[in-house]
Amino acid sequence: MNEEHYMNLALSLAESAAYQTTPNPPVGAVVVKDGRILGMGAHLKAGEAHAEVNALEQAGDAAKDADIYVTLEPCAHFGKTPPCADLIIEKGLRRVFIAAIDPNPLVGGKGIEKLQAAGIEVKTGICEQKATELLTPFFHFIQTKRPYVTIKTAVTADGKTAAHTGHSRWITSDAAREDVHLLRSRHDAILTGIGTVLLDNPLLTSRLPQGGKNPIRILLDTHLRVPVDFHIIQNKEAKTIIFCASDAQTKKQRALEDEGVTIIRLPYMAIDAVLDELGKMNIMTLFVEAGAEMNASFLDIGAFNRLVMYMAPKLIGGKSAPSSFGGLGGSSMDEALDLDFVSIDKIGPDLKIVMGKR
Repeated sequence: MNEEHYMNLALSLAESAAYQTTPNPPVGAVVVKDGRILGMGAHLKAGEAHAEVNALEQAGDAAKDADIYVTLEPCAHFGKTPPCADLIIEKGLRRVFIAAIDPNPLVGGKGIEKLQAAGIEVKTGICEQKATELLTPFFHFIQTKRPYVTIKTAVTADGKTAAHTGHSRWITSDAAREDVHLLRSRHDAILTGIGTVLLDNPLLTSRLPQGGKNPIRILLDTHLRVPVDFHIIQNKEAKTIIFCASDAQTKKQRALEDEGVTIIRLPYMAIDAVLDELGKMNIMTLFVEAGAEMNASFLDIGAFNRLVMYMAPKLIGGKSAPSSFGGLGGSSMDEALDLDFVSIDKIGPDLKIVMGKR
């Protein structure tokens, strides 16, 4: 077996636990000796054992003089758990294969240095591109202290998100809408604006047949206009946080807090300020399901990383029918934001188009 084989196995372990390790990265590890797999492990939850620990525990005493394949550089610092680099040294492993180097300043090459100082051979860059794709949200969070933001939209083939009357149910198929629920379950939080809530009264939960994690609901509501009897307030399956202006009514705040809602007042309502606050809460991934004006607020300051567009094979027409992004927009194509196509898949009759910022 070659190095890529074992690293791909470690990556599959990391992927199996992705979306549930925030604010930690998803990591997989495989211990190998004489062509035989001795142990495998994944990091399952922040505060619990890291992937290397789980794999080495499974390998036991046989780990001496073995190799370990890890998708991310082993940590060299004390966090909620002891340093994995120390454990690898203690167990007497011979070689460590690493897919990606950790950009976290607490790690950033220190794990590799510690291993090499102990006489352990270290090789990096095995399946690095695949590992980096999996770890991109974590890398973004560590480097910016803000969540990795995905905007989702559903459009007709002529780019409309609703008829000119505002009617939009349903643009896409049941299959596409179920895929949206899957995406919700893979994010730490879901954000929308008061306009969308007043129009649709959404639940913003992950209603999957097999169940799934519900993201924290984030509502931007400058003047606390959300009715207390709306789903986003009364439904207790997910936590709700509302950002409002500093002068929003205090009586309404008390009523919402009585329902278990967290209210955060900001000196000024701006996407930048909201993202900074979410970063402080260790929200690593944010899913935006909002209207055209809210989407435009993210676009205007370039505050998103990925766009997921579901396109239905329908035409509705109408020059006043809304599109995904409102606002004034650029005055020339030179001002357009360039994106890269990440993937294009067919889901039921619809297309799912994923694009990322360059």
